[in-house]
Amino acid sequence: MTRAAPPSSGRADTGSVPLPTGSTAPAAPAASGRGATGTARRVVASPVLLGVAVVLVHLWLGHAALTGPNQPMGDVLSVYSTWMQRGVGAGDWVGIDRPWVYPLLAAVPMLLARVAGPEHYGTAWLTIVLLLDAAALAVLTRGGRRELAAAWWWLAFLVVLGPIAVGRIDAVTVALALVGLLLLTARPTLAAALLTVAAWVKVWPAALVVAALIAVRRRRDVLTAAVTTSVVVVAISLVLGSGATVLGFVGQQAGRGLQVESLTAVPWLWRAASGAADTSVYYDREILTFQVSGPGVALAAQATTVVMALVVLAVVLLGLRAVRSGASAVRLLAPLSLGLVAALIVTNKVGSPQFVSWLAVPVVVGLVLQRRGGPSFVVPAALSLVVAGLTQVIYPWCYDSLLAAEPRMVLLATVRGLGEVALLALAGAQLWRLGRTAAAGRGRMGA
Repeated sequence: MTRAAPPSSGRADTGSVPLPTGSTAPAAPAASGRGATGTARRVVASPVLLGVAVVLVHLWLGHAALTGPNQPMGDVLSVYSTWMQRGVGAGDWVGIDRPWVYPLLAAVPMLLARVAGPEHYGTAWLTIVLLLDAAALAVLTRGGRRELAAAWWWLAFLVVLGPIAVGRIDAVTVALALVGLLLLTARPTLAAALLTVAAWVKVWPAALVVAALIAVRRRRDVLTAAVTTSVVVVAISLVLGSGATVLGFVGQQAGRGLQVESLTAVPWLWRAASGAADTSVYYDREILTFQVSGPGVALAAQATTVVMALVVLAVVLLGLRAVRSGASAVRLLAPLSLGLVAALIVTNKVGSPQFVSWLAVPVVVGLVLQRRGGPSFVVPAALSLVVAGLTQVIYPWCYDSLLAAEPRMVLLATVRGLGEVALLALAGAQLWRLGRTAAAGRGRMGA
């Protein structure tokens, strides 16, 4: 979890129903109940109510981000704004003049947040996130009321995840990636371009580009759009004078240690909680994040890269198996996307709480596609809410207790991590079943 400073820092039939012989009064409450249920459903299905809810949710998230403990907006107010101030004031641009932890396009929303002046940087940032989320919800619900359940789930997810959902650059990528994945089957070129732009803001949406290349039939369109978009970004960067710095974020990530919120850090947190003198949590002032130290930490941090590659490869192979067995994009896209995203979260040595926000993209798409013949996403949706809720408890509300390796918070972090592993396992199980059932269906047709 990056911080600016350490803690000293979704129609009821209301028609008449024949009454049983001798029955009178008991029917009235039932009819009334059905009428109330129908009214409630109509209210929830109101686009106006959804729009009001979007604003209210983001107002609460913004307030919590600005006033909550442990600086939920610390990166935005202290780090993003400083980077942009150095660029505007001194011509020292991260990603151009020196290596940066993010890809180049991350600077765009950070720079836009200065439009109202440095003193209103936080408010401008929250407004940008609100507008992006509102646009993504508009795309989600463009087909009418069918997708309102998924829209309401996303709003609930944002509330349960808390202020971290709006207080990091990940909020920008979630909105862009969601729109890209929603448009994929209808407009693959535009969708791939959006997903690639999101990946040039923060790397993780590249996993969704991979999912698109595997799941959809128009792979050439997806690949062409992704490559073209990347070439344009790199060309602009080179014109601006970046040179090899355009890829500097790769090295910046490779040099990081084992962050305290990562699943891999859990054994060392338990060791610290037990009082081991050789294990602790410390603040890395160069990376601006809390990490763990102890026997074997350096080796574990290096091993996470290999483990991530192997787990991602396993998910990709399951997706390719499902494609070869005849699985359609409608059935394959969501579980494959969830598997890849969950793999990046589970095996990541950084493990920042905002990473949980990535889960919203495959889950929302899964809830949409299950109405069109895709696999059920009810269980992943419910489990994602649990993971998000635990994440909010950990950060920002009880973060200091985690940094102190208090056993109750280490237990909470362990349960949260196991929930993320369960999401990865659920996605893998769905992909395995897709490959098996599609192959069995083709065999029956051939017989």
